[in-house]
Amino acid sequence: MSKEIRVGAIARAVQELQDATDLIDELAARRLGVNRTDLRCLSRLTARGPLTASELAAAAGLTGGATTTAIDRLERAGLARRVRDAADRRRVLVHLTDQAHAVSQEIWGPIVSDALAELRGFTLAELDVIETFLHRALDNQTRHADRLRSQRPQR
Repeated sequence: MSKEIRVGAIARAVQELQDATDLIDELAARRLGVNRTDLRCLSRLTARGPLTASELAAAAGLTGGATTTAIDRLERAGLARRVRDAADRRRVLVHLTDQAHAVSQEIWGPIVSDALAELRGFTLAELDVIETFLHRALDNQTRHADRLRSQRPQR
């Protein structure tokens, strides 16, 4: 098999993985009773822990207003709560609730467990290649997200 054929096959596999991830996100949002923007906020809070609304906005790539609305919806759904920072009472942090942690574990726990089992099947050298590829792919996606974010919407 030529290198170009192999590159094309990997590119198709990456697209299929992105599509499968998108489907999981859609089904997870439906299961949680939230929209995809809210799910993105939940994801950032899961990964980074409690954040201020402005920190969450930056992490999720949202405006302040959109973030406030998302936090309101997450609170109504019982998935997040606003808590005054004990160290600085002027700051309000958004925390995930125990319910959010439990449902997230129910949804993503088996997916993460299966992925880790797959990764354990690779050699250290193979893991180095996978890690390098994933970092490069993430850099690529981030760069193009920034490019698209800076463009005006077409009418």
